Amino acid sequence: MKHVMGVINLVNEPDDLEELTYFRCPASVPFGGRYRLIDFSLSNMVNSGIDNVAVFTQHKYRSLMDHLGSGKEWDLDRKRGGLFVLPSVLNEPTGISRGDLYQFYSHRDYFYRGKEEFVIISRSHMVCNLDLRDAVRYHEDMQADITVIYKQTDEEVHGKFRRMAVKDTGQVTLMEDQNGRLRTNNISMEMYIMSKALLLDMVESCLAQGYDNLVRDGIMKNIDKLSVYGYKFEGHLGIVNSIQGYYKHSMQLLNPAIWRELFFQKNLIFTKVKDEPPAKYLESAAAKNALIANGCQIEGKVENSILFRGVKIRKGAYVKNSIILQNCEIEENVIIENAILDKDVFISRGRVLTGDNKAPFIAAKTKVI
Repeated sequence: MKHVMGVINLVNEPDDLEELTYFRCPASVPFGGRYRLIDFSLSNMVNSGIDNVAVFTQHKYRSLMDHLGSGKEWDLDRKRGGLFVLPSVLNEPTGISRGDLYQFYSHRDYFYRGKEEFVIISRSHMVCNLDLRDAVRYHEDMQADITVIYKQTDEEVHGKFRRMAVKDTGQVTLMEDQNGRLRTNNISMEMYIMSKALLLDMVESCLAQGYDNLVRDGIMKNIDKLSVYGYKFEGHLGIVNSIQGYYKHSMQLLNPAIWRELFFQKNLIFTKVKDEPPAKYLESAAAKNALIANGCQIEGKVENSILFRGVKIRKGAYVKNSIILQNCEIEENVIIENAILDKDVFISRGRVLTGDNKAPFIAAKTKVI
């Protein structure tokens, strides 16, 4: 797919992740024991043969820069093309960061320099393993102006999303935010395929009219003038832009079928490599239906939980239905249930922390309890 460039658009990305995004943007929120949310979008593009990818950032992107580095883990440290991290350009008089079309316009040199004909624009909060080659082929076969990748689902979606009305022919006739009146189970995956020329024309014309939002102003307002088609995705999808969505889709990884579909296909999900020893289980340790990353040290009991790298569970501690992020330390005789602990949290001896599976207890980064 040398004729396609990738854009991961983090500008005005929906964010209801509360404590998890106090110090980081949604794209760099840890997920699944060793990954970050952006790894899925980035890996999908790289696995589809796209070797020119730009990440349009907005704010709190220090941890994202640290994670992405030169793009080596995704084979994007190249002389031509590769990974570009493009910072947000502020509106000069007000100092306020504007919409994504304004950011595309500010970095339009990136688009002009690329020789690719098509652009795939994606968000970072869609957890899926998707081969974009088929979607691009569909876009070309239908001779569409814009192709939207969508998923048909009857599950309750926790978070912000858009619904779509799709005809039997595949044509999209209407798109609405979830608080609109449209009643359909077609959920937009916020992935859009279009020609680079159309995108640049949309940027110019919308900004000239005072609009600066790609989907709302560029696509939804012109859906009757453009030929917009929907490409249906059949695999597993997790929309992770709220705490409920994060907890639900993290816990779904304990289902072996979903774990295999996301991580053990021909196309792998890549992430930043950290060389650490395997998890260490001491004599008093017990682990049941848990996802435990390397570098962990387990002396207590872990059940239905996800432990990230370097977590220490001391003797007599019991962790159930919880997500424990990197380098947390759980002291002796602590009970944790239905909780999300961010990185470097320390829980002192004998504490009891319980939440509800619909509203888990959350501890912010570096907190001591």
